[in-house]
Amino acid sequence: MWDMMWIYAAIIISLSEAKSLDRASVVRNLTFNLGSEANLTCSDKTWNETLFVLWKIELKSKYCEVNFASGTSGNSCNDGKSLRNTSSGQSYLHIPNISDNDVGVYNCELVYTGGNDDYKINVAITVPPNTLLWLEQNDKMAVCRAERGKPAANISWSHVGNVSTAETLDSNGLVTVESRLELPEGMDLQNLSCVIRHPYWQGEKIVSLKSPKAGYLPFLCIATVVVILLSLAFGIFFAKKKLLMMRRCEQSVISPSKSPSIEDVEEVEPYASYIQRVNSIYN
Repeated sequence: MWDMMWIYAAIIISLSEAKSLDRASVVRNLTFNLGSEANLTCSDKTWNETLFVLWKIELKSKYCEVNFASGTSGNSCNDGKSLRNTSSGQSYLHIPNISDNDVGVYNCELVYTGGNDDYKINVAITVPPNTLLWLEQNDKMAVCRAERGKPAANISWSHVGNVSTAETLDSNGLVTVESRLELPEGMDLQNLSCVIRHPYWQGEKIVSLKSPKAGYLPFLCIATVVVILLSLAFGIFFAKKKLLMMRRCEQSVISPSKSPSIEDVEEVEPYASYIQRVNSIYN
């Protein structure tokens, strides 16, 4: 117990002394792809030089801390975040599978021999949009949509024409961009496509128009396959049930037909014995 008190006392003294020295205050803005691993570096100091490191994390739904001091550590986040160090001994905060719940402000205080570093890191994520392309107004209007992405996507067309673009923002900060292209009479729709650019992708994404409402074609295909499979399952079930009923009917018809033959034999036997007795008299 006393050892821990001496440790925290030493940390407080170090902090007070460090504030009187030159201090580095750094603000960073970092963006990571949704689902990737994020590593936040607080300082270039190694573990051997570090006396104390504290991460104060302000998220949308909670506040938590991750710290390390003289061999002891603490973590109130309980969501996978952890302090790690590189092969060279440099400390960093590891965030696995980053999501919207990890977006926020990460404040780091690191005290080392002879000074301290303060970092403020604003963490954001990049979310890829869903892409759709279809026709409206009797094939006179093409609609290209990049929905629920972050940040907003950029949409362009393979054909020149009158284009209108609109953006909508939902409560989660995701942006839907919709671009409409007026199609001239007699236009060849086979080569029509829209080009979508977004920071999540390395390059651009080209969405082609294969049929009206091409963006919804995968959903229609899946629904059709499901309906067909269900129909086959019900058909097989009822066919087996009908076959079983027919077999039971056949068994019920065949089983009574065998019993009368035994009764006929029993009735014939007395008559046969009577004939034999009559013949013996005449002889």
